[in-house]
This record gives sequence, C-alpha cells and structure tokens, in this order.
Amino acid sequence: MLISVTEVTPRPLVLIVGGGVAALEAALALEALAGARVRMELLTPADEFVFRPLLVGEPFDRTEARHVPLRELLAGRPVRHVQDGLAAVDAAARCVRTTSGADRSYDALLVASGARTAVSVPGALTFDGPSAVSAYRELLADLDWARVRRVVFTLAPGAGWSIPLYELALLTAAHLSDRGAFGGRLEIVTPEPTPLAAFGAQASRHVADLLERSDIAVRTGVAPRAATDGALLLADGGSVPADRVVALPRSVGPRIPGLPADAEGFVPVDEHGRVVGLEHVYAAGDVTAWPHKQGGLASQQADAAAETIAAWAGAPVQPAPFRPVLRGLLLTDDRPVFLRGQDVGSPDETSTASTSPLWWPAGKIAGRHLTAYLEARGGIAPPPGVRKLVAVIAAGDRGPRG
Repeated sequence: MLISVTEVTPRPLVLIVGGGVAALEAALALEALAGARVRMELLTPADEFVFRPLLVGEPFDRTEARHVPLRELLAGRPVRHVQDGLAAVDAAARCVRTTSGADRSYDALLVASGARTAVSVPGALTFDGPSAVSAYRELLADLDWARVRRVVFTLAPGAGWSIPLYELALLTAAHLSDRGAFGGRLEIVTPEPTPLAAFGAQASRHVADLLERSDIAVRTGVAPRAATDGALLLADGGSVPADRVVALPRSVGPRIPGLPADAEGFVPVDEHGRVVGLEHVYAAGDVTAWPHKQGGLASQQADAAAETIAAWAGAPVQPAPFRPVLRGLLLTDDRPVFLRGQDVGSPDETSTASTSPLWWPAGKIAGRHLTAYLEARGGIAPPPGVRKLVAVIAAGDRGPRG
C-alpha cells in the first residue's frame, strides 16, 4: 500500500533583536498581523524593559523610570526570549552571531537594538541616564543655596531628541519658583532655529511662550562646543556665561558587523524598514539612520517593518510605508503639553500644541500596540499631570489620533 506523506513546511522564524520600544512594538504588531503564520524570538541581553522617558522627572521627585521584567511583559505572548546580545549578522546565510559566541538562524531578521550615547558637550553635566539623577539633584541644591546662579541648558548636533532638555529647564524653573530662592538666570542654547522646531511653527510658538512665562532665556541657531569654568563655549567662537552647563548626550550608531552603516554608524533603511542592500533584514528605532530618536517614531517604524514581514509571511496585509508623525509630551510644572507635527517645513505642515490629549492612551510614547498593552497590564503609569486628564477622556477611545 502506498502511503502519501505530506511535507509540512515549518513556520518562518522572525528574530527580533532588542528589548526596547521598537522591539516590543514589532513583536506585538507581528502577533496581531501574522498570528500563527510566524514564530518569534526576542534576542536581547536585558531581562527587563526600561521605560526611560519619565527619567527626566526623577530629580524633582515627580516621575521615575519604570523597570518591567520582560518575563512579565511576554507572559502569554508567542515570543521566546533569548537572553543574549547581537555581535554580527551574516545576511547571506540568514544567521546572526551572538555575543556569547552562538550562531542563531532566522528567516527574517528585525534589528531594533537601539543606539549608544556619548558626551556631546565636554565639561557639561550630561543627563544621559539614572546615574545623572543624583548629579542633577546636587545642582538643584546648589541653586537653592545660591551657590550656582547661571545655568545653561544646551543641545548639541547629534542629540537624537530635544524634549528632555526643555523639560529639565521648565521643571528647574518651577522648582526654584516654588522655593522663592532664585535670583539668577536659566537659559537654553540650541542649534534649532526655534524651540522644538521639529514639531512645526505653531507648536514651537507655544513652547517659546511657555519658556518666556517661565523666565527662561533662549538662544537659537548656535551650537555648543565645550563647557569651561564660567562659560559655555560656542562653535562660532562666542561664549555664554554659565556657572553650570547641562546637556543631553549625542546618539552614536552601533556599527553592527554585517549591516550597512552611514557615517555615524546607523543602519540605513527604506520606508518599509528594509535594510538597504540586504534581503529579509529589517531595522527600526534608534538603530536606524532616521535623525530623531524617539519612542513614538520607533513604534511607527516597527509597525511599518512588521506589516512588511507579515505580508511576506502570507498575512492579508497591505504594508503601509513609514510616514513619520512626531508626537511629544512636554512635562511642565502644571499641565503637560501635547505636541504634534507632521510634514514640518512643507506646504502640508500640520503643527499642534495642546494641554488636552492628542492621542490615547495619553502617555509619553504613542505606540499603536505597545502603549495600550502597557497600560492594560499596569506596567507604566501616566505622568502626574496626565492622570488628572484621564477621567475626562471618553472610554473606548483607543490608539494614536490627531
């Protein structure tokens, strides 16, 4: 008797590298779009997801960066966590080499491993992570006791995201106003043409008015070079008097062996997240050559890549290209300001600033899948000012809007 044997083709394996916003958004998007058509592995040396946007409020005891174990976030999800790092990619063999020396095969690879940071202004207090919180608290104490009177907040070219600098300045002004202990000067020095110009003209004007009301001076169109005793030196040869200088770090590309890189080490991708020149390799988030490094944009890039991968795996999906919509939540002393910009600098520019939510859930990151998922699991609480608004948001309004 002849027995017919039907060969079963294994479901393709999608290897997602990273443990941050872009990686988790991609995993959730692929689950929603492709379902059982793919298998997924998450390759990252981390054992927790760190929600960093709220770190800026820690020196003022307003917010704190949240740490959520990946095992909790991935519980019940069809994603296998492999705790290891990415060392190199062999796209021809569809294989990666990990930092532990192991080789792991894939059918499709999505790299969302983020960028590195480096000092952007030598001599400045670089607000680049948890280690900077205690140093900033010391600066606040020096301001309280008038040991420091002139503080300059500066943004260097290459800093991937500028909102935290403005938040530090605004929250510092509020801190000092509450104590009635300041007779000095706070100033922002930035190469931007206007404050937070990336969000467009209307949003920038709103932020400029907010800074003026907070008595924060602004010097635009100039880049910093270094901080010295008593001054911030500028790239054009000038200087700004300063007892202390606060800067954000610059982003540095990881230069992953086997992947193309631009001059700064970032991975070039097309509008669907495909890595230029390679097949079945995608990238999203801060690791890419997109100039703005921000969680909401990383989520949008991850969604574009996930749609393309899902369609390749046979899901009934028409992949939409990445068309960036910049959304940012600016923490202030009172109500946070929601900022939105799209097609900035073009005739079709839209620019909005509002103290009412422009997206929902109304958090620091507007991600199609991850934001609601985190909220549903109680992983990330909204900032204090946002909590007051939640009660007036219509129940059932879901997803980024506006």
